[in-house]
Amino acid sequence: MKKLITISREFGSGGRELGCRLADQLGAAYYDREIITEISKRTRLSQEYIQGIMDNRPHISFPITVARSFSMPGSEVSLQMELQVFQAQKKIIEEMADRSDCVLVGRCADYILRDREPFRIFVYADMDSKIARCRSRASGNEHLSDREIRHNIEQIDKSRSKYYTFHTEQKWGEKTNYDLCVNTSRFDVKQLTRMLASFLS
Repeated sequence: MKKLITISREFGSGGRELGCRLADQLGAAYYDREIITEISKRTRLSQEYIQGIMDNRPHISFPITVARSFSMPGSEVSLQMELQVFQAQKKIIEEMADRSDCVLVGRCADYILRDREPFRIFVYADMDSKIARCRSRASGNEHLSDREIRHNIEQIDKSRSKYYTFHTEQKWGEKTNYDLCVNTSRFDVKQLTRMLASFLS
């Protein structure tokens, strides 16, 4: 039986790093941005637009496709495109899960693969830890205040929650929807990864 692990995460919690390291230690495939790239190939929608939909911003300026035009009102186009993207995402995630053991980050993978009983992880952290992690990873030309970083984190998590709830009718971050909730606030992600890999091996 294939080992399927899904990771949902708050922004700045280190969930993406944990997922990547966990896949490496378990010898499993790792999927994150690769899903968006594949959706773009299959739908001919731009990666920017697809990411915008997933960030709950389907109103990004057109043109969004290659050699395609629309006559419907913008709101209808946005909804149609959002549903089209999700169906493509669902198919791609199912195909990825068919291939081999894998770790999938975000994209409602925990819900999409629910019938295959993946091990579902939710990664979170307190706000101070998330701000510190964002600041440590910022490029040299970024000079945001803690207040601005906090606002960005809150907005991104709010968008993730809306997207997840819209497509799953479940509450994002609700502990009963996951097999393990991991608080990275006071722990090194590398250390947590080793512990998780040992547990899941």
